[in-house]
Amino acid sequence: MFKKILIICIGNICRSPTAEILLRETLASSDIEVSSAGLAALVENPIEPTARIVLEEHGFVHTAHKASQLTTQAVCGSDLILVMEQGHINSILNIAPQARGKVFLLGKWQNNREISDPYRQGKPAFVHAYALIEEAVHAWAQRLAR
Repeated sequence: MFKKILIICIGNICRSPTAEILLRETLASSDIEVSSAGLAALVENPIEPTARIVLEEHGFVHTAHKASQLTTQAVCGSDLILVMEQGHINSILNIAPQARGKVFLLGKWQNNREISDPYRQGKPAFVHAYALIEEAVHAWAQRLAR
């Protein structure tokens, strides 16, 4: 049973906090803890403004997110680690080889689909990333809620 899920992207201001918020909401009736971090986090920065707007447009009230850097301790303390791109898996395994077997793409159930970083792109890129994240989160939630 998964009790702690960690979601990873690069800066921890766009994709991973969006996925964290969606997965936490989807799993609200469970006791699963969901958090996020970045491989090269913009530490202490809030969620990117366009990502926040897209979340708000989908009915999510912005929480006080502050970007945090991925640590070996966070990797070891997590039961499941979800990432946006294949390269993120390799980066995590370089940091903590013992994580092998618990690191997967968020888009695993969509044929291992990667979710591109919308950072510094226009709002359409954020809307697209949100749609992919939402679909992937629901696929994971169906499997985690069993």
